Amino acid sequence: MDEKQWYVVNTYSGHENKVKEKLEMRANSMDMKDYIFRVIVPEEKVMVEDKNGVQKEKVKKLFPGYILVEMIMSDEAWFIVRNTPGVTGFIGSSGKGAKPTPLQPYEVDNILNSMGMNRIDIKNDLKIGDSIKIVDGPFSGMFGKIESIDEENKIVNANVDLFGQETTIECELSQIKKA
Repeated sequence: MDEKQWYVVNTYSGHENKVKEKLEMRANSMDMKDYIFRVIVPEEKVMVEDKNGVQKEKVKKLFPGYILVEMIMSDEAWFIVRNTPGVTGFIGSSGKGAKPTPLQPYEVDNILNSMGMNRIDIKNDLKIGDSIKIVDGPFSGMFGKIESIDEENKIVNANVDLFGQETTIECELSQIKKA
């Protein structure tokens, strides 16, 4: 299983940003950047009114006590994340050394889209000519090759075999995964 996937990691509440920082430092220092990719604290900006009636923007954690980690689940990567100070465990693991269950792509998309982010990192994960699998929409289950990438609108144009003829279709990032 050498596919990168998203996992939910339980932390001490209020320590999410410290754990994120420590985990990123450990991934660098232990040369695990090929296994541990992104660490995200799910949060949103909300407007709150202080006691003087002044509107202020405040960052609110969507899931206090949890962070998201994009990683390839190997024994070493699992050990590094699990033993990072402030981490209490993975969600979706029965314990006793069992590996956790990754989040489904639609779950990750919902969380990251609410933060203005994407599951697929356009700059690092995709390039023209890459093979993709369409996982949502009318062309779900089809495979194609990337023709062009619109980073601003998060859209990919891909060539697919439609009724024996090569056709270019447009997909949102949430509708594809690398094949």
